[in-house]
Amino acid sequence: MKHRRYLLGYDIGSSSVKASLVDADSGQCVSSAFYPKKEAPIKALQPGWAEQSPDDWWQYLKEATADVMRESGAEKLEVCAIGISYQMHGLVCIDKNLRPLRDSIIWCDSRAVPYGQRAFMELGNEHCLSHLLNSPGNFTASKLAWVRENEPDTFNKIYKVMLPGDYIACRLSGTPATTISGLSEGMMWDFKENQPAQFLLDYYDIPSSMLADIVPTFGVQGEVCGKAAQELGLAEGTPITYRAGDQPNNALSLNVFEPGEAATTAGTSGVVYGVLDRVAYDPKSRVNTFAHVNHQPSTRLGVLLCINGTGILNSWMHRNVAPTLSYAEMNDLAAQAPIGADGLSILPFGNGAERVLCDKKVGASIHCIDFNRHSQAHLLRAAQEGIVFSFAYGMQVMSDMGLELKTIRAGKANMFLSPIFRTTLASITGATIELCDTDGSIGAARGAGIGAGIYRDHNEAFSSLKILQTIEPDTANRKAYREAYNRWLTFLP
Repeated sequence: MKHRRYLLGYDIGSSSVKASLVDADSGQCVSSAFYPKKEAPIKALQPGWAEQSPDDWWQYLKEATADVMRESGAEKLEVCAIGISYQMHGLVCIDKNLRPLRDSIIWCDSRAVPYGQRAFMELGNEHCLSHLLNSPGNFTASKLAWVRENEPDTFNKIYKVMLPGDYIACRLSGTPATTISGLSEGMMWDFKENQPAQFLLDYYDIPSSMLADIVPTFGVQGEVCGKAAQELGLAEGTPITYRAGDQPNNALSLNVFEPGEAATTAGTSGVVYGVLDRVAYDPKSRVNTFAHVNHQPSTRLGVLLCINGTGILNSWMHRNVAPTLSYAEMNDLAAQAPIGADGLSILPFGNGAERVLCDKKVGASIHCIDFNRHSQAHLLRAAQEGIVFSFAYGMQVMSDMGLELKTIRAGKANMFLSPIFRTTLASITGATIELCDTDGSIGAARGAGIGAGIYRDHNEAFSSLKILQTIEPDTANRKAYREAYNRWLTFLP
């Protein structure tokens, strides 16, 4: 009987930890599981704070691993490699025994905002942008600066600082390590000097010895140690061969590696992540730029647009405008209104400050409603179009950086289930949209296959990726879409 080969992928999210086991030869997922079954708790000790216990992530990972191994019937020696995707921008501080000194300050914690703003001002906008490609912002380095100032006893005990995925890899292998991609998302990589960002570490008075050793994104980063093997029921020596933050990994999961390609999601918030082949940044820092998974030896950067107010507007409409309808029925009703919703425009920015609007909190708003003309259908269509137009606005910033997006890939989920949403997005941007069947943990497993040398390259790794649907721009109605978008732009502050 042919020996089976499996790849194990983990996705360390703030809501849950998911594990997927992928058959290395067929590329098919044979088992998936996630924990906890209810959303993982986030501790908010003060307004604007958000923390999680790294030990909880490990416990969830153990439970999910046990489930996929049991359900698949896989033997531990059949697992060839492990890949890790993780929530970006978090801070984990460990001591010399590799144990967390405090809970992780995670991505949505905003306590470090003043630290990043002060660094940006005092170090100089141009200097920060040309070296980091971003402002220091509310990223990992600034969170560590907060710990230094407010928890000096903890800071003085730190052996290494890590991102969430680095910590999980450390628990698996017993060896702390990080990647260039990870350092770049934490504002700790200097793209001009091609080394850790010493100038920012010096400014924050952070010893560079706190940074873990750098390993490649693809390749043997470590091996499962005896203790972790016993806890997880895996084989000691199983290689860890890939790790990346959730947005670069989402792009990888959709086989987005080359310039002109983009990955997007449209859940509560929305993200467009496009690949650029040269060092560039937005002078106003309205989008973020990180090292993509295949950065080096060739330049491959991921330019990330994040819009807080996207699908959350559609869910608000569901609760308050169409509470008796399903989302599919809402889409059908919205389609009864014409392109441009007969002059009705909606700004979707009701979920906090928007980075793409220079961190302004402008709120959601409805414009030009006519009580004699507009109906429930017009409101629903205008909401979906407003979400698309916010994407298009941010993608223009990306275009100004030299990023021309020709292909947009997304999972067939959330807003991409709406024909209006996806057709409007294709028609406004001129890009072809491909909807695929994948997720972050499956992508991490396939990434592990690349890193382990099981696949020659990403094209072989994702040869089994199913494109469920392709949406081309509606060229016949391009003028109507453009007029609606231009009208929407007039209502932006």
